[in-house]
Parts: sequence; C-alpha cells; structure tokens
Amino acid sequence: MNNVRTVSDTKRAFYSLHTRPINTIYRRVVEELMVEMHLLSVNSGFTYNPIYALGVVTSFDRFMEGYLPQQDQESIFQSLCQALEQDPQRYRQDAERLQALAQNLPVSDLIDWLSQTTHLDRDPDLQVQLQAIANNPEFKYSRLFAVGLFTLLEQSDPEFVKDEKQRTEAFKAIAAGLHLSDEKLSKDLELYSSNLEKMAQALVVMADMLSADRKKREQRQQQTTTPVAPPTE
Repeated sequence: MNNVRTVSDTKRAFYSLHTRPINTIYRRVVEELMVEMHLLSVNSGFTYNPIYALGVVTSFDRFMEGYLPQQDQESIFQSLCQALEQDPQRYRQDAERLQALAQNLPVSDLIDWLSQTTHLDRDPDLQVQLQAIANNPEFKYSRLFAVGLFTLLEQSDPEFVKDEKQRTEAFKAIAAGLHLSDEKLSKDLELYSSNLEKMAQALVVMADMLSADRKKREQRQQQTTTPVAPPTE
C-alpha cells in the first residue's frame, strides 16, 4: 500500500490551516514553494539541513515582502511548514543561526569553510552537515539549498555577491568542495534572481492598478456627493 502524501494532500492541509484568502500574485508564490518543498520531502534521498532551511526562509521572506495584511505572513509560513508535517520554528531558528554566523565571518573565511578547504570551530552542527554533504554522492541537491548558500555569502558581504566574477568563482569553489554541479548551482541562482526581479515588477504593476482603482472610486464618490443645483425658473 502506497502511503506517500500527494501534492493535493499537502495543499488541502495548508488551506485547512490558513483559511484567509491569499492575494493572487502571492498565492502562486506560496503554492510553487509548497510544491517544491513537498516533492523534496517525499524524495527518499532528501534530508533536512540548515542551509536548505535558510533557503526556504529566505525565499519565502523575499517573495512575500510587502504582503498585506502583514500579520498573515507568519500564519502562511507556519501553515506551509505544518502542511508538510515539518516544524516552522526549526526552519526559523536554523535560518537565524546561520545568518548570524555569516554576518560575523569574513566572506573569504566563509567561502573556504563552505568549500571545505578549511574547518572552522564556529558551528559544530554546520561543520558536520557540510562534511556529510561532501561525503555523500547521493546528496539530494535542490534550488532551495542553492538559495541558502547564496544567502550565507550575501549576509557575510552584500557587495561581494553583486560582483559577478567574484560570485561565480566563489560558487565554483563551493560546488567543487561539496561535490555539487556548479552549472546547476549557477543556473538555479540566476533563476532565483530573475524571479525576484519579476516579482518586484509585478508588485509595481499591482500597486499602479490599485492606485488607479482607488482614484476612480474617489472620483465616483465625489460625483455622487456633489450637490446638484435646483433648476432656475
């Protein structure tokens, strides 16, 4: 008997947990992330790790930036994780831990650590995870893991990741050290950046449409409240 949860099961669980409507543009983001996480969670080769968690949290927070009502953002995130039978607190805590770690490391040291050319005693759990990834030829790589790696470098030195040449060399070194495909890593990060740009553009268009709609409503309201002068005899 096959008891593997389906995408439909996960979606149904999510909408039973978060019952408020989600704006159309953002609903697509949430469902795409949900499907991606679901497909990974049911893959026998997948294991949770804090870099993946950082990628999930970063993707969610970046793409949901500006969502209104703001208090719904955390409800959506918690429901997303719970629908996948995962702990949202674990994701948040691991992401915050890694962000704090990266912010207190020179980017060159961070790259050497991630590429396993040096070992640092800053975070024993992360060190174990990195070694396990490097030594596991069956490691299930994902786009969200790539986003987590990118976020680590970005937190360490935001200017560094803006330099395409430096960024490309860094990810080649990291991919080699962790035995990942640098081509896949590069393509996934390009797609991530492109999607962020598209989302930003879509939000600008949506804001313009809402503004135009608001002006029309105000004009109609003004016309209905303007007193009509009685006819003169």
